[in-house]
Amino acid sequence: MGVMPTGHALRLAQDRGYDLVEVAPMAVPPVARLLDYGQFKYEQARREKEARRHQRSVEFKEIRIAPKIGKGDFDTKVRRAIQFLEDGDRVKVTCRFRGREVSHAYIGRDLLLRFGELIKDHGTVERPPVLEGKSMSMVVTSLHKAKSHESTSRPEADESPVERAAPTGTDGPARPAAGAPPVAAASPAGAASASEKARPAAPAAKPANVSEERVPATEPAGG
Repeated sequence: MGVMPTGHALRLAQDRGYDLVEVAPMAVPPVARLLDYGQFKYEQARREKEARRHQRSVEFKEIRIAPKIGKGDFDTKVRRAIQFLEDGDRVKVTCRFRGREVSHAYIGRDLLLRFGELIKDHGTVERPPVLEGKSMSMVVTSLHKAKSHESTSRPEADESPVERAAPTGTDGPARPAAGAPPVAAASPAGAASASEKARPAAPAAKPANVSEERVPATEPAGG
């Protein structure tokens, strides 16, 4: 709309039902727009949230080795460092000396330089090996772009229950439905025991004839 006084711009915004929002206060003259301020703040917050979701802060990882490290362990440390660099992180490789090993610091320096040569396709040495006390370290910066949160996060599992089709008769015995109480399978022995329970009990055997010996009743005293 061109350059106009602030009062005229305010009246124009009120007539059209919009807000006068200053979008470039440092410009000469300042730039303002006629828009809905609530909608403007909502869109701004949504864009910031979207940007935060796609960005990822670079982390600082550390790999520790020893002067007497074996070849297998050394290769494992190299592969681990490559994984960190592929994620876009910075890696600090530290060689620690024990006791009098520090007197042979050149061994640690050679290890670190060889380490840097093996990972040069994924990172560049930002700081060369430096001896600090009883440890020597170097810092490697990644050549890969940091991965966003969406690519590193795992997909959420679908929590909705999935119904399974009932098996056909040819697939074997039917399985109980989910949530149903377990039913014990009938076995031949169990069937036999059930049939035995169903039969009437046999009459009890009569005891053998036992001669009953009568005992004469005693007369009451004082009779």
